[in-house]
Amino acid sequence: MRTDIFARLDREPEPPKIETPRMSRHRIALFGGTLAFYLAIVVAVLVSSWLVALDWKVMLFRPYQQWPELHAFLDYYVVLGQRGPTAVMVASWLGWRSWRQHTLRPLLTLGASLLLLNLSVGAVKLGLGRLGPHYATQIGSAELFAGGDIFPSGHTANAVVTWGILAYLATTPRARRYLSAVSAFVSLGVGLTTVYIGTHWLSDVLLGWAAGLLILLALPWFEPLITRTEVWILSVREQWRNRRGLREPVPSAPVTTPEPVLLPQALGGGAAAEGVQEAASTGQAPGAAGHPGAATRARAHPAHPVRPERTPPAPAGSRRPPHADRSPRNSSAGPSRPVAGGPVAP
Repeated sequence: MRTDIFARLDREPEPPKIETPRMSRHRIALFGGTLAFYLAIVVAVLVSSWLVALDWKVMLFRPYQQWPELHAFLDYYVVLGQRGPTAVMVASWLGWRSWRQHTLRPLLTLGASLLLLNLSVGAVKLGLGRLGPHYATQIGSAELFAGGDIFPSGHTANAVVTWGILAYLATTPRARRYLSAVSAFVSLGVGLTTVYIGTHWLSDVLLGWAAGLLILLALPWFEPLITRTEVWILSVREQWRNRRGLREPVPSAPVTTPEPVLLPQALGGGAAAEGVQEAASTGQAPGAAGHPGAATRARAHPAHPVRPERTPPAPAGSRRPPHADRSPRNSSAGPSRPVAGGPVAP
């Protein structure tokens, strides 16, 4: 017996009407505030302000030595921020949703967000070139333009975007609230875990949170492009299906060979032969034209073929009964038979 939980796993008969997020005033205000916070962190690191001094204090505190019992667990927990494993997990879930709801929007939105993440975060990483805490060379220095690639934190930004996209694509307000809380908890935990392990400065994590949040807030601007891409992909799929259907060979009708008509060996005259030939040309059994009952019996019993009437073989020897005063035909002792019309011997 099915329950509501298993019923929700079935594919919906038609695409649901899901309202796409719009760039409201509230979202624009959040985007502007997050962008200002992002720029403030970059400037603070560039001028080696108090934020850089705080980075060094946290690094020299060495949290992984203060609480070593957490190290084994946090080594696994930080995987929730790695791009490969998280992208596979979230893409699997969104792929199932795309199949269930007859739409490519979840997968296209995930792809657009990851593309924006790689472009924005990767450009800043390579442009500033900051070294990590384990490779720092001068105490109190910001370690910028030294060939590094850890500012902002890619783990943190990826955790914000990958898990936050689930809340962005939620179909109900209740699910959106729960998924927002889960994504915030995971992204905060991943960022602090990188500081605990010592792979990132604290300012790297702050900038990673801001970078991921900026991408989530800016996604409504890319919704028209996502919609056009989905329409184009579906149209290409339909064209490919139509071409494939035209290229497939049309199955030809099966050629039926006429069954051989069993004819009797001896026909009683030319009229009978003509009747058999006429019956064979019209597809009727022999004798059906002259005898309607025979045709009816042939149709009633199609599984039993009509037995041809054959002339029984003639028995060997003469059919006449033996005569007492008549001698055998080939006897050498008897007189020869007289020739008709000749004289009779006395």
